[in-house]
Amino acid sequence: MKKTVIAVVILTGLAILGGVWWYTKANVDDNNLALHGNVDIRQVSLAFDGNGRVVALHAEEGDSVKAGQVLGVLDTKTLELQAQQARAQIEVQRQNLLRLSNGSRPEEVAQARSRLAAAQADASRAKQDLKRLQGISANTQGRGVSAQEMDLARSNVKVAQARAAEQEEALRIAEMGPRKEELAAAEAQLQASQAQLALFEHQIAQGELKAPADAVVRSRLLEPGDMATPQKAAFSLALTQPKWVRVFVSESDLGRIQPGMAAKVYTDSRPGQPIDGRVGYISSVAEFTPKSVQTEGLRTSLVYELRVQVEDLDNQLRLGQPATVRFPGGETPQ
Repeated sequence: MKKTVIAVVILTGLAILGGVWWYTKANVDDNNLALHGNVDIRQVSLAFDGNGRVVALHAEEGDSVKAGQVLGVLDTKTLELQAQQARAQIEVQRQNLLRLSNGSRPEEVAQARSRLAAAQADASRAKQDLKRLQGISANTQGRGVSAQEMDLARSNVKVAQARAAEQEEALRIAEMGPRKEELAAAEAQLQASQAQLALFEHQIAQGELKAPADAVVRSRLLEPGDMATPQKAAFSLALTQPKWVRVFVSESDLGRIQPGMAAKVYTDSRPGQPIDGRVGYISSVAEFTPKSVQTEGLRTSLVYELRVQVEDLDNQLRLGQPATVRFPGGETPQ
């Protein structure tokens, strides 16, 4: 009798434990939401900024490249020669500006004074000659000097005085130095030459094709010897970050998803190694379920696009790779 009671108690306890387990399992399954989709990443079609012949390419398909790494080089010999010419022109303009800024040399001022003194001496001599002829004419009642000689003497005085005035003005200009307008023009010419050099150097720098971010080379579309243009891509790159999984959630489950909610991303290649993720984008517009998405509901059901951002530090995920996103029950958004 005691054995029968003990057996009944044990069976009853096992039944209760089984019911609790089944109930708990059912609730956990109900609280967990699994969505199916594909891995998505950003891609870049990388082209040279300028035109030219490709000299070298330093990356192959599948290579991992870092931001700023040089992937290709164009022939820039012509631009380098033009840059050298611009540097020489800049030096000429700089020396010209320096000459104007320093003004006239002391030797030039002394030379201007000497020319003025010579011109003033010529004017004084011309006046004396005219005065002497006038005295002779007065003493001889006009018979000792002809009218032609008097006219010539007066003309010589005027010419000498004009030359003296000219040399005096030249001395004043030499002492004053160049005008402000001349300095401004020389400075503007120097700046124009510097801008021209900067343009050549910029074009030379554009001869190097650099990776804009950390990425993996998907395609190499040019080879050394090809002519490159900004419209012709040289490489196709797949960025390593950011990565996300594009999934679609039905309207009935939309209320269970919030921005920032934690998630686990599973792949068939590593089913036991989920990758942490968080909801980064929820579409505000409904659409029909894409054919590539496998769901248990009808394919014609309206769903909302969802992007789960992941931090794939080990670089496990690949573009287009199928993935399953699971949202643990009771998880609160952060």
